[in-house]
Amino acid sequence: MGILDDRVVIITGGARGMGAAHARHFVAEGAQVVIGDVLDDAGEALVDELGKNASYVHHDVTDEAAWETIVREATAQFGRLDGLVNNAGVLVFQPMAEMDLAGFRRILDINLTGSWLGIRAVAPVLSAGGGGSIVNVSSINGMAGAAGLTAYTASKFAVRGLTKAAAQELGAAGVRVNSIHPGGIATPMTQGPGDRSDTDSSSFFARVPIARWGQPEEVSPLAAFLLSDQSAYCTGSEFVVDGGVLSGVPF
Repeated sequence: MGILDDRVVIITGGARGMGAAHARHFVAEGAQVVIGDVLDDAGEALVDELGKNASYVHHDVTDEAAWETIVREATAQFGRLDGLVNNAGVLVFQPMAEMDLAGFRRILDINLTGSWLGIRAVAPVLSAGGGGSIVNVSSINGMAGAAGLTAYTASKFAVRGLTKAAAQELGAAGVRVNSIHPGGIATPMTQGPGDRSDTDSSSFFARVPIARWGQPEEVSPLAAFLLSDQSAYCTGSEFVVDGGVLSGVPF
């Protein structure tokens, strides 16, 4: 038996990186997962790997109609919906002076508005089913700022606040809302084009108690815990998985 037996969970940005790790872990814990992403080939390949307990839906988190579609697909295929992981996001390192307004708005649209749309879309279904759990993926940059990350930091602080407000609003309906705050996790988003590849990561990790990149699979058990009944008294809370980055003095 797993802690997510018979749960149905939507995971956005689920085709690769942390989202894919979540999908694999949730299925191993007994869940059925609906993977939303714009990376169709990767999403379909992951479903082929996971089998009948997984489904893929092309899904743009900034599209209101797409949220209606993925919720409808989840309930049509698996008969119910129990949880959502708002995992989709974008990370861009760029000094404020070099970022245009369109770039700033794009990051907020994906990271923040996408999460808000997701909460709004699933809340009525979760409530009608007797309750459920929403996990919003923020960041350590939802708790501390960093140069070159004004838009990303703004979006992740806002996701943290959105989580708390939604928890207050939805608690009476049995819907819990929490946020997780990963640190330096090795994913395509943090290590691909647009990352800080010109920065010596060894100097950063030398100041971190667990002095290495975290792996996506080290975040997934926390997300599963928050989706499960083991966290039944947790809502409006933030959970950090950062190797100790935030435990020390500011960098």
